[in-house]
Amino acid sequence: MPAFNFIDSPEQLTERKAEIGVFGGSGFYDFLTDPESVQIETPYGCPSDAITIGTIANKRVAFLPRHGRDHRLPPHKINYRANVWAFKSLGITKVISPCAAGSLQAHVKPGEFVICDQYVDRTSGRLDTFFDGPITTHVSAADPFDEDLRNLAKQAADACGITCHDKGTVVVIQGPRFSTRSESIWFRNQGWEVINMTQYPEVHLVKELEMGSLNISLITDYDTGVEGVAPVSHEEVIKVFTENNDKLRNLLFKLIELMPKDTLETGSTRVLEGARMG
Repeated sequence: MPAFNFIDSPEQLTERKAEIGVFGGSGFYDFLTDPESVQIETPYGCPSDAITIGTIANKRVAFLPRHGRDHRLPPHKINYRANVWAFKSLGITKVISPCAAGSLQAHVKPGEFVICDQYVDRTSGRLDTFFDGPITTHVSAADPFDEDLRNLAKQAADACGITCHDKGTVVVIQGPRFSTRSESIWFRNQGWEVINMTQYPEVHLVKELEMGSLNISLITDYDTGVEGVAPVSHEEVIKVFTENNDKLRNLLFKLIELMPKDTLETGSTRVLEGARMG
């Protein structure tokens, strides 16, 4: 178990190399200024891949494909702790987590975006905390996403002419299988809008290391519990995602441009204050 003083004084770990981290990254590398690739070792093993760092709008941005560049890692096999720790070790304070996702509600259509404000965890067996002891630590997950980042993302979407829902709940399932019809109907009846396989524990781990987190869900399909919808296929998901990848890239670049430079000096609220027992 790594020493807790990393979290208390992260500047002791490494020289700062980036300000913003993006999980995903496919199709972005060719648009970076002066890109460099770095390999990072963490106390939790290797991240999903090398991290590419470059400049966008005078800000240093790091991209890490959460599934690996060849998409070799299914959602339940991603080393989320290593990925998040690697971002923190680069000095990153804000993390953007774009993802392909399904819609649970008819009014949230394929090709649209949702900036989620809540998640529901339906995964199992994933290593989802940095705090395995000996100090018991309870980090609040009441408001998992950074509100300022969410507001900026909506502004960026509007500026790009992208249809975007400014809030929603993403239910995170274990994968790699898709939901049964009964599961999907259950999720839909709860009023949840989005279904995905990777946002947990990624988002909570980002918060544990006191970085601000943002979800941008690109809706690729209707989940099978939406009435009159045929069962989802991987081929259809990839097709819609590919067709909308340019919109996602434009949204991310505009968002990064809008992010005030001075707000990147610090992470999110000091969530560890009052979170430790003893």
